Amino acid sequence: MTIIKDKEYEGERPLFASHNLQLENVTIHAGESALKECKDITAINCRFEGKYPFWHVDDFRIEKCIFTPGARAALWYSKNLVMKDTQVDAPKMFREMENILLQGVTIPDAQETLWHCCGVKLRDVIVKNADYLFMHSADIDIDRYKQEGNYSFQYCKNVVIRNAYIASKDAFWNTENVTVYDSELHGEYLGWHSKNLRLVNCHISGTQPLCYCKNLTMENCTFDADCDLAFEESTLHATLNSPITSIKNPTSGFIKAPVIGEIIIDENIKAPADCKIEIR
Repeated sequence: MTIIKDKEYEGERPLFASHNLQLENVTIHAGESALKECKDITAINCRFEGKYPFWHVDDFRIEKCIFTPGARAALWYSKNLVMKDTQVDAPKMFREMENILLQGVTIPDAQETLWHCCGVKLRDVIVKNADYLFMHSADIDIDRYKQEGNYSFQYCKNVVIRNAYIASKDAFWNTENVTVYDSELHGEYLGWHSKNLRLVNCHISGTQPLCYCKNLTMENCTFDADCDLAFEESTLHATLNSPITSIKNPTSGFIKAPVIGEIIIDENIKAPADCKIEIR
């Protein structure tokens, strides 16, 4: 392996098509595609300032690095990334990638990040300004995670989330096979049009949650008082450990809660209209 230490590069493609390369304390200044079409790359204590530094890169590792705002769209069309203890200030990261591990990573401008990716693992990750995070991604495994940003996880499949705080309007829309454990989910219109969404030991806030769901499962969950008009046109099996303000036109299955403020069943309810609602 070639080792490069304490160097600075700029311009277009300074390390194009490099293989078996380790960068230590290297700065990539303004320019484009510094490490395009590379393989077997390690970057430690490096600083990336130019655009698109890691496009079409396979088998690479990034540790204790900084991506400044100028390094926008830094990692696209790549495979087999391990990123640890790194500050990512650049927007629009991680597109059309496979097999990603992020651990101890902070992304304060995560808008339009992690699109069309598969095989994503997050551990101890913090994201902010994360509007439209995880669009059309699949096979996602998340633990110890904090997120602020709307419209997240739309059209995702095969997702498991544990120990998370997610503040996101319109989260989990049109998702399939998502399970969330031991987490807080805050934001309006949670989980609309989802299939096989399972929430276990979760706390939920925001108006009109979990409507138009197919095969929704809730186990030992709690709601804030602003969770009104829940479950419209949903098929579900829900066991709640808190009061719920109001329920509107659930389609089928059952709902069990200690207190239900209002049950709205009107002429707009969809067949089979046989959901069992029980106060326990």
